[in-house]
Amino acid sequence: MKVFKRLSIFFMLILVSSCGSNSAQKKSDFKINFNSKSNKVSLNDVLAVSIENPKSHIIDSVVYTFNNKVVADTISFKDSKLGKQVISATVYYEGTKQNTSKKITVLNNAPPKVYTYKIINEYPHDIESYTQGLEFHNGALYESTGQRGESKLRNVNYKTGEVLKNVDLADEYFGEGLTVLNDNIYQLTWQKGTGFIYDINTLEKTSSFKYGKSKEGWGICNNGEVLYKSDGTEKIWILDPGTLEEKNYIQVYTNKGKVVGINELEWINGKIYANRYQKNGVAIINPNNGAIEAVIDFSPLKKLVKQHPTLDVLNGIAYNDVTNTLFVTGKRWDKLFEVQIIEK
Repeated sequence: MKVFKRLSIFFMLILVSSCGSNSAQKKSDFKINFNSKSNKVSLNDVLAVSIENPKSHIIDSVVYTFNNKVVADTISFKDSKLGKQVISATVYYEGTKQNTSKKITVLNNAPPKVYTYKIINEYPHDIESYTQGLEFHNGALYESTGQRGESKLRNVNYKTGEVLKNVDLADEYFGEGLTVLNDNIYQLTWQKGTGFIYDINTLEKTSSFKYGKSKEGWGICNNGEVLYKSDGTEKIWILDPGTLEEKNYIQVYTNKGKVVGINELEWINGKIYANRYQKNGVAIINPNNGAIEAVIDFSPLKKLVKQHPTLDVLNGIAYNDVTNTLFVTGKRWDKLFEVQIIEK
């Protein structure tokens, strides 16, 4: 009897598993078609969509959605986010319904502008500092540094380079970007999926938080209301500052395609300024849609610092709202540059 019961349970499990598998693998009878030769569009484009119905079902109606918003069968991308997006359709027919979807890539409709710069001042910077994050708050400069066993959080006198306060991270952590919001310093670490929160007045660690889908920590900034976090891909995640939950994201794109390696971030006058990993330049990103609107080529600066074996790339952007100027430095650089951006 026990053997019979076990066999019955075994075959029931197989049946349930098989039914579930068939249900999950069932394909829609319908497909979405575009009036486009490729699955790419640009901002301001208008796309006509239709349903392919190879089984000749009698269709009652179709409801299209784009990024979870109901749209007509002609979609305007004027206010769309860039990157990989999804167009879905719910087809009502013969007393039932089916869903189908199709991916599309939205590109910017113009190439990035190219800006240059003018050096206003040069200040000393710790040549041993593997700079990952840089930010001013009320005229004071805060810096996060990387490398395991060397990672730190610092309050620095930017005019002299003197370290006013210093917090060492545990050797297991590789420090990354930082930002200041509501008297809290948020500091990322690289591959441990963990960020730290400090009291800005004492630099005492008050809490920590875990990442969600972003997995790695690279750069972080804020607009006074939410946090923006990069993870080394083309995505910049939008975090709730209260819960640190990743609510949404933008994808960084040009008119040609995605741009990965988005690193240190800084919020400046409504835009996100971003270093790109292993590049000596800065991208200016529209936070609403992810478009790179301009780039600044800072590569000549690397020749103006002390040349040594461990010298690395530009990294570190900080906007001082007291002086209304931009500051940049790099990994193992002995100088901090105050610059003025020149729009060509």
